[in-house]
Amino acid sequence: MNKYQALLGTVVLGSTLLAGCANTDQLQADVQSLNTKVDQLTSDVAALKQSQAQTASDVQEAKSEAMRANQRLDNMATTYKK
Repeated sequence: MNKYQALLGTVVLGSTLLAGCANTDQLQADVQSLNTKVDQLTSDVAALKQSQAQTASDVQEAKSEAMRANQRLDNMATTYKK
Protein backbone atom coordinates (compact mmCIF):
# COMPACT_ATOMS: atom_id res chain seq x y z
CA MET A 1 0.00 0.00 0.00
CA ASN A 2 2.85 2.42 0.77
CA LYS A 3 4.39 1.87 -2.67
CA TYR A 4 1.01 2.55 -4.26
CA GLN A 5 0.58 5.80 -2.29
CA ALA A 6 4.13 6.90 -3.10
CA LEU A 7 3.57 6.19 -6.80
CA LEU A 8 0.23 7.98 -6.76
CA GLY A 9 1.79 10.98 -4.97
CA THR A 10 4.62 11.09 -7.50
CA VAL A 11 2.18 10.99 -10.41
CA VAL A 12 0.01 13.73 -8.91
CA LEU A 13 3.04 15.90 -8.13
CA GLY A 14 4.48 15.36 -11.59
CA SER A 15 1.24 16.23 -13.35
CA THR A 16 0.86 19.34 -11.18
CA LEU A 17 4.36 20.48 -12.10
CA LEU A 18 3.76 19.83 -15.77
CA ALA A 19 0.45 21.68 -15.70
CA GLY A 20 2.19 24.62 -14.02
CA CYS A 21 4.92 24.69 -16.66
CA ALA A 22 2.47 24.36 -19.53
CA ASN A 23 0.97 27.81 -18.87
CA THR A 24 3.75 30.00 -20.27
CA ASP A 25 1.53 32.46 -22.12
CA GLN A 26 1.34 34.81 -19.14
CA LEU A 27 5.08 34.49 -18.56
CA GLN A 28 5.79 35.33 -22.20
CA ALA A 29 3.46 38.32 -22.01
CA ASP A 30 5.23 39.54 -18.87
CA VAL A 31 8.65 39.11 -20.47
CA GLN A 32 7.48 40.98 -23.59
CA SER A 33 6.14 43.78 -21.41
CA LEU A 34 9.44 44.01 -19.54
CA ASN A 35 11.38 44.02 -22.82
CA THR A 36 9.23 46.89 -24.04
CA LYS A 37 9.86 48.84 -20.85
CA VAL A 38 13.62 48.20 -21.05
CA ASP A 39 13.67 49.40 -24.67
CA GLN A 40 11.78 52.55 -23.67
CA LEU A 41 14.19 53.22 -20.81
CA THR A 42 17.15 52.66 -23.12
CA SER A 43 15.84 55.24 -25.58
CA ASP A 44 15.13 57.66 -22.72
CA VAL A 45 18.69 57.28 -21.43
CA ALA A 46 20.08 57.87 -24.92
CA ALA A 47 17.99 61.03 -25.25
CA LEU A 48 19.14 62.24 -21.84
CA LYS A 49 22.78 61.60 -22.75
CA GLN A 50 22.36 63.60 -25.94
CA SER A 51 20.66 66.42 -24.04
CA GLN A 52 23.40 66.43 -21.41
CA ALA A 53 26.09 66.57 -24.09
CA GLN A 54 24.33 69.51 -25.77
CA THR A 55 23.99 71.29 -22.44
CA ALA A 56 27.67 70.74 -21.65
CA SER A 57 28.58 72.12 -25.07
CA ASP A 58 26.38 75.18 -24.51
CA VAL A 59 27.91 75.78 -21.09
CA GLN A 60 31.43 75.54 -22.50
CA GLU A 61 30.54 77.99 -25.27
CA ALA A 62 29.00 80.44 -22.79
CA LYS A 63 32.05 80.15 -20.55
CA SER A 64 34.34 80.84 -23.50
CA GLU A 65 32.31 83.89 -24.52
CA ALA A 66 32.31 85.18 -20.94
CA MET A 67 36.09 84.83 -20.74
CA ARG A 68 36.47 86.65 -24.04
CA ALA A 69 34.18 89.48 -22.88
CA ASN A 70 36.05 89.77 -19.59
CA GLN A 71 39.34 89.94 -21.45
CA ARG A 72 38.01 92.75 -23.66
CA LEU A 73 36.81 94.63 -20.57
CA ASP A 74 40.19 94.14 -18.91
CA ASN A 75 41.95 95.48 -21.99
CA MET A 76 39.58 98.45 -22.13
CA ALA A 77 40.12 99.26 -18.44
CA THR A 78 43.91 99.21 -18.73
CA THR A 79 43.98 101.62 -21.66
CA TYR A 80 41.35 104.02 -20.34
CA LYS A 81 42.67 107.00 -18.40
CA LYS A 82 40.96 110.12 -17.16
